[in-house]
Amino acid sequence: MKKMTDYMAEADAIVPRMSSADAVSHINDENSVFVDVRDAYMIADSGTIDGGHHIPRGLFEFVADEDSPLFNPLFDKSKTFYLICGAGGMAALAGKTLKEMGYENVINIGGFSDWKDAGGPVR
Repeated sequence: MKKMTDYMAEADAIVPRMSSADAVSHINDENSVFVDVRDAYMIADSGTIDGGHHIPRGLFEFVADEDSPLFNPLFDKSKTFYLICGAGGMAALAGKTLKEMGYENVINIGGFSDWKDAGGPVR
């Protein structure tokens, strides 16, 4: 039987982590896509990345699959995806999903408070 720690260890093993301080320099790159995977109520409380997108973790399988009726063209496999959440756990799990779906360039940038502390743009 798998535990939460098993899922996290698997995700952390395949999704590279980058500090928010390093990720901030990529916010205006045309091949970079920043996605906040938290639920809407969390974003309402804290804000999110200015220039980023909000897609809850629970929708990734639907919006990242080209054959899904809910496919979002934001999900272009040639782009690099920078995922953020509250502390990095949900971003890692969402990143693992993307990796399993064939997205090669996926990076976990951790938690939103780290993003703000690094001077990342917020809205």
